[in-house]
Amino acid sequence: MQATGRLRGVLPGIIAKPNGNRSSDRLLIWLVVPVFIISILPILRLGFEGVMVGGVPSFDYFHDVLGNSSTWRATVNSLYTAGLGTIISLLIGGSFAFLVALTDIRAKAALVFCFMIPMMIPPQITALSWVQLTGPSSALLNAIGMAPPLGSPQPLYSAEGIALLLGIQHASIVFLTLRANLRMLPREQIEAARLAGARGGRLWWQIILPLTSPGLIAGTAMAFVTALGNFGIPAMLGIPAGYQTLPTLIYQKLAGFGPSVLGEVSVLAMLIGAIAICGVALHHRLLSKRDYRLMGMVGRPLDVKLGARRGLVEMALWTVLVAILVIPLLALFTTALVPAFGVKLTFANATFEAFHEVMFVQPSTIRAFQNSFVLSVGAAVTLVVMCLPLAYVMVRRPSNLTKLINLLVEVPYALPGVVLAIACILLFIRIPLIDVSLYGTLAIIFVAYLARFLVIALRPVMNSFTQLDPALEEAAQACGAGLSRRLRDILLPLAAPSAAAGALLVFLTAFNELTVSALLWSAGNETLGVLIFNLDDSGDTVLASAVAVLVVLVVIALMSCFQLAARRLPKGVVPWQT
Repeated sequence: MQATGRLRGVLPGIIAKPNGNRSSDRLLIWLVVPVFIISILPILRLGFEGVMVGGVPSFDYFHDVLGNSSTWRATVNSLYTAGLGTIISLLIGGSFAFLVALTDIRAKAALVFCFMIPMMIPPQITALSWVQLTGPSSALLNAIGMAPPLGSPQPLYSAEGIALLLGIQHASIVFLTLRANLRMLPREQIEAARLAGARGGRLWWQIILPLTSPGLIAGTAMAFVTALGNFGIPAMLGIPAGYQTLPTLIYQKLAGFGPSVLGEVSVLAMLIGAIAICGVALHHRLLSKRDYRLMGMVGRPLDVKLGARRGLVEMALWTVLVAILVIPLLALFTTALVPAFGVKLTFANATFEAFHEVMFVQPSTIRAFQNSFVLSVGAAVTLVVMCLPLAYVMVRRPSNLTKLINLLVEVPYALPGVVLAIACILLFIRIPLIDVSLYGTLAIIFVAYLARFLVIALRPVMNSFTQLDPALEEAAQACGAGLSRRLRDILLPLAAPSAAAGALLVFLTAFNELTVSALLWSAGNETLGVLIFNLDDSGDTVLASAVAVLVVLVVIALMSCFQLAARRLPKGVVPWQT
């Protein structure tokens, strides 16, 4: 209480005025400290490095980096590939969302499950599978006699190839955000428009599209920011072709070492972070100008009867899924079966030697699985424990401080992962006061994961507390229940499904993460994403394909387990479940 009072005296109006709920204020103070350390302090440290040269304030790094033509070439390349990739995501994800959410097509659960798989697969595996599908060395195309002649260029080693895979990888983001809006469209509102004469394209263009534009804009902004910071796909497709984007330029500068490297990459990181923040700001500005309110009963979404066209639409959707998911993964699997990269696959020479090598001979594979599993589970559990009380205080005790926290937790996720990784390196390479370095350990990757995925775990829990009737808590408080007992016996059990959904998303995302860990790993602390990237980069394409196949099987197995258990779990725990 004394700490709360002192803070209120220093920052009047920042925290809520006392109104009889002092326990919440004390809890907020204890929660602000870790959020500040993991979310804000690394970003501040990054900015400090870019404006200090030899301990003296200077803009020399800015002059050097911004005066280099490679910086602007990489910036233009990043904007082009991210922009084109976002358009592709919008076309694929938007089409699937409208057809799955608004029509009477069959097997919707299976369609949604398969459409979510690309999002859960690491981007470097997506890139590797498509590289194995196209080009003259494709094991699959060679086996069926359709491979291009030897010496033919790899078509994906280009800006358009990078954009295509970015679009496929992030189409699920547009799908999820738009589908959530579409499912809230009241049937009565659409029927009223039909009675007024709106039909077909006019109904979609003038009624449905404006009402769902907030979800469409949000999904587009998220896809663009995510594509801008994507490292796996530009690294595997762009580096062999000499095509640099900002994340790969930062990675190559760090790999080159030098006395001014950290200062220069901090300026590059600020540049890519500024572009990402501009994208988020544009998204908020577009949404602020729109106010399409829904009337009617939510939960009764539109169900358009396709009639004789239903079979054709279903065939088109499954064909797209086979093209963007099944065939590339099949190419990856066939590459893992050849005795050596480039050798034509036949029944006689097909072998599982690569799988045996990575599972039983090379210790790095088992170590990478263990590291990724420990990091993802640890991040999910820690964030749930942190987010439950934090979300409660932010929803039940709104103040200027909680509003500020609500904005700041978005920053590490909005910034590209490579920017966050550099910020963590600068902050934790030598921690002041205790003189301890986290660089080169799993701990720094763990802290970076906490910062990166905090908002993913926090938002579902906040939405859950927002929907809970405060009368429940007020009744318990009137009976004498303190804050801890109200949280333990009433609020936390009701918010548990949302917390589980957030934890599940954190686990699946962190399990395959590459962008952050690519700059933070060290020998013995590699993750799965790093292992696959390093194997392919060193020419061990067959082994990289074998590890990638194992990762995909683990991801699909985990998703299948959650899908099968969805009926026994509270509604909302499995994010992609209808």
